[in-house]
Amino acid sequence: MINDKIIYRKANPTDVIKLSVLFKTVYIQTYGTEGVSDEFANFITKQFSVERLQDLIVNNSDRIIVAVYKDNLVGVVEIEFDKKCPVDNIVGPELNKLYILESFCGKGIGYNLLADAEKIVKSKGINLMWLWVLVTNDRAIRFYEKQNFKWIGNAPFQMEKNSYDNKVMVKFF
Repeated sequence: MINDKIIYRKANPTDVIKLSVLFKTVYIQTYGTEGVSDEFANFITKQFSVERLQDLIVNNSDRIIVAVYKDNLVGVVEIEFDKKCPVDNIVGPELNKLYILESFCGKGIGYNLLADAEKIVKSKGINLMWLWVLVTNDRAIRFYEKQNFKWIGNAPFQMEKNSYDNKVMVKFF
C-alpha cells in the first residue's frame, strides 16, 4: 500500500526545485480549467519561485511539511501564521496550501498532512485555522467539510485583472 511508504517531514532547502514543480503542477491542474493564461503564468512563476520557496523554508522551518514517496515529493501543506482572514476579522494561521499530486489523491495523504499542520498550530497554543478555497473546487470543499472546517463567508481572490470567488472556512480545535 502506497500510504504505508509515505514519509511526512518538514521541507528542507534541498526540496525547493521539486517543491516549485509540485506547487505549479497542482495549481495548474486545479485552477487552469481554461488553460494557462498570462495572469496564471505570472502568478505561479512568482508565487512558486525557487528563490521564494528557499526563503520560506530557511526562515520558517515549521511552515511547510511535505509528503515523500520513494524520495519524491507527492504532497505539501503550507501554514501561514498570523494571517488576517478576509471574513470575520479572524487573525490566525491560514492553511495556505494543501496540494497533492492527482495520482496520489484519495490515499489519505491530504488527511495526514492536515493532521500534521494542526499539530503544529496546536503546539503553539492556537485553537483555530482558516482557509479559502475556490467555490468551484467541490472535491476540496467536501474534504475540508469532512475535516470539520465550517463555511463562514465568501471572499474574492484578486489576481492581476480577474477576481476569483472563494469560500472561507474555519476550524476550531
